Amino acid sequence: MIDLYYAPTPNGWKITIMLEECSAQYKVIPLNLGKGDQFSPEFLKISPNNRMPAIVDHNGPHDEEINVFESGAILVYLAEKFGKFLPKEPKEKFKVLEWLFWQVGGLGPMAGQVSHFVNYAPNFPGDHSYSEKRYKNEYDRLLHVMDSILETRDYLAGDYSIADMASFPWVTAYKRYEVDLKKFKNLRKWFDKLKNRPALRRGMDVGKEARNFGQNQTKESLKIMFGQNSQSIKEQIEKKNK
Repeated sequence: MIDLYYAPTPNGWKITIMLEECSAQYKVIPLNLGKGDQFSPEFLKISPNNRMPAIVDHNGPHDEEINVFESGAILVYLAEKFGKFLPKEPKEKFKVLEWLFWQVGGLGPMAGQVSHFVNYAPNFPGDHSYSEKRYKNEYDRLLHVMDSILETRDYLAGDYSIADMASFPWVTAYKRYEVDLKKFKNLRKWFDKLKNRPALRRGMDVGKEARNFGQNQTKESLKIMFGQNSQSIKEQIEKKNK
């Protein structure tokens, strides 16, 4: 059994998609990020970066329990555990890892910044138009990169893989980010193909009742999620330890 510490965000969906694609047995442990669940002593032992997702596999290598945090690392771990969606042949394997790391280091962070300035920044004073435009432009550029590579292949690394699972959740928000996907015909074809996979749809539906996207946030929840520095993290941890 795998315990999944989870909130319904693109990084969380990566893992639920993979677990569903592998028909894995798993239990969702929901985290309310606006209430600071990510700072609990129990969770910090699993994910010292106080970020989700994270997993505990009670039947890990040699039947020993193992904790894994960071979505990219979790995807690689699950691919190797189940022997799926990551080729064993080195040349093909590193094609997948290239695109996985591209998502983790590029598409995800840039799309995450767009999400922040579209969904959350309006709750804060000041003019955020430059920041919003800057990240929307970069998100658009990265979608163009995907569209270009998909001109000659059906999936990012050849066959359907963890690279596709990692990128799909960050493409789903294109409408909220004011991107016209019609201009990316290859990406649009890829997107439509993936969204029709039953396992992917099940993964995307996990915890959908808890989705928020910036609505009904309190000053306290906004501070917890976006006002973090070394001192505030210490305060949150101390609060959870009481």
